[in-house]
Amino acid sequence: MNGQKQWTQAAVMALLVLTAMAAEGGRAEKQGKKERKSDCGEWQWSVCVANEGDCGLGTREGTRTGTDCKQTIKTQRCKIPCNWKKKFGGECKYDFQAWGECDLATGKKNRTGILKRALMDATCAATVTATKPCGKIPKTKMVNLNNPANDGNKR
Repeated sequence: MNGQKQWTQAAVMALLVLTAMAAEGGRAEKQGKKERKSDCGEWQWSVCVANEGDCGLGTREGTRTGTDCKQTIKTQRCKIPCNWKKKFGGECKYDFQAWGECDLATGKKNRTGILKRALMDATCAATVTATKPCGKIPKTKMVNLNNPANDGNKR
């Protein structure tokens, strides 16, 4: 009976050792997979393209290089905010200064915007300039001092 108890303990001990060795072998395989993933390049993402119109929900495409990569192209959902200035790229947001004085030679006024925020992987200019027509320029009235109708008193 004592011999059978020792035999059972030895078998359990051997089983534990084998289990521990198998677990070590599994970890080594997982580390090898991680090393293979490092052969893949970083994802490069295209700009977001809206599904309808020029803002709202859309998609962007990502690509990467690598000989052992299982996936080299994938598509990701994205969103272009509709209140951002499309003229400067739908993925760039700027803080704009107040409009400047009207340039009478061109009939336009300008303001400068400084980059505030950019969506993921967007290429945005650090500063941009916006222009718009001046609108109505107030005309000055010429007052004829010799005309009694222009003396400011209504009769």
